[in-house]
Amino acid sequence: MEMNQITVSDADLRKGAEEGMDAFLKVFIDKYLEVTGGVINEKTMPLLNGYQHTLLGYHFFREEVMEGGFVQLIQNGYGPYIFDNPFAKAMRLFGAKDFSKLIYEAKKIYDAHRADLEKDCTEDEFMAMYEQYEAFDDLEEKFMEEEELITAQIAAYVDEHLDSFATIA
Repeated sequence: MEMNQITVSDADLRKGAEEGMDAFLKVFIDKYLEVTGGVINEKTMPLLNGYQHTLLGYHFFREEVMEGGFVQLIQNGYGPYIFDNPFAKAMRLFGAKDFSKLIYEAKKIYDAHRADLEKDCTEDEFMAMYEQYEAFDDLEEKFMEEEELITAQIAAYVDEHLDSFATIA
């Protein structure tokens, strides 16, 4: 599938931009979710380019971490998408340098405990992971504090490189 098949309307972008950075990014993210069916696997990976995957990765990261931290992000299957792809490097290139460092720090914990963090578990075992992996706590707190700034940095990058994220019609 060619990149140019991901098209967003200029009107939607303008409306999103007027509503703020979250709404602006949502125009792209909604389109990526539509194209992939909200599922990231070997069938849907080729449907998006690296820039689009990075933005979609940030969407999943933000949604999962804000709701249930790194444990939830990983338990819901997004560990490989975030930590095995050049997501952290891309965030640095997008201008979110401190966030990039935070991802690398989380990756160290993930890599060291991957099998345990990704294993199927009961609700009780899942809840116990929050105590077991308190190492994530400071990173989660830091992300919560900086989320607006990070989102603003990403929105600014997208705004300056629209062609990399979609064809505007």
